[in-house]
Amino acid sequence: MLRPAGLLKRALRPGALFAFWLLCLAFAPVRAGECLPFRADEWVEPVHVYDGDTVRLKDGRKLRLLGINTPEIGYGGAPSEPLALEARQALITLLDENPRLALRYEQERKDRYGRLLAHAFLPDRRNLQQLLLRRGLAASVAVAPNLANFECYLAVEREAQGRGIWQLPAYQGIETTALPAGTTGFRLLRGKVVRVGESRKAHWLNLGGNVAARIDKQDLPRFAGRLDVGQLRGRTVKLRGWLYQVRGQARLNLDHPAAIEILE
Repeated sequence: MLRPAGLLKRALRPGALFAFWLLCLAFAPVRAGECLPFRADEWVEPVHVYDGDTVRLKDGRKLRLLGINTPEIGYGGAPSEPLALEARQALITLLDENPRLALRYEQERKDRYGRLLAHAFLPDRRNLQQLLLRRGLAASVAVAPNLANFECYLAVEREAQGRGIWQLPAYQGIETTALPAGTTGFRLLRGKVVRVGESRKAHWLNLGGNVAARIDKQDLPRFAGRLDVGQLRGRTVKLRGWLYQVRGQARLNLDHPAAIEILE
């Protein structure tokens, strides 16, 4: 068992308990269209779930599910993001029923924190990321060079629009002009491109509210024929990625053209 008895009752507010059980009913077997097909580069045994996208394995390693992001669990007294506890419990439920996972790796097998990065499959070959995306408990993310499944996961995510996290205002896109100072972490942003610039190593999209999006020149071949970065000035866009702060400016890296949605 991946959870101690009573974890759910402690983790969820009483008002959320009924909603969770409705969510559990949705975990009947689903025949999802394949993104990357099943392949077992390694079989592992999960023993603990940290949140909706990170687990500890029996051998002590941590696994970060590649290509998705779930709401963050609050630690040290910080509040959890909406639906973070539900995403964790949904993953616990799936793994309790399936004690082994098959991992399929891409180009980079570990992140800067030493966690494994992989697409995970249940023994019946269902893709774990797709299951969470379909239920509106995760967002698809693009982080180079592991991009093989990004657009497919994005398509699966769209099937969940109006459910789960996609009912939350933050996932409709935070206006860049209303972004609180110092914001970091995974975000979806909306804003107007007021300037398109270039530095030695990157192209830059400057948006209202002192937000800048960086496109590394090494990634431009991925954009060729799909998105002309130079034509984005004056357009309103929706971006997704991890925000970081540099001298008071909020920045994010755009590794794939599908991480940019042109709204108007």
